[in-house]
Amino acid sequence: MIQVTRLDGKEYFINPHQIESIEVKPDTNLTMLSGKHVIVREPVPELISRIIEYRRQIGAFKNEE
Repeated sequence: MIQVTRLDGKEYFINPHQIESIEVKPDTNLTMLSGKHVIVREPVPELISRIIEYRRQIGAFKNEE
């Protein structure tokens, strides 16, 4: 799970494997596989960094090498 911050400042965790796409409109908008949209404060490079770190922690890259 990665930590994200809603625009109202509330912090929570989401499963990055459920993210279908990330758009900037101008806020960062996550579209989940369920179709739900989540708008967060983090810029895209920060989200990508958190996703990569999460995948390293769970050993996901071992299957991709």
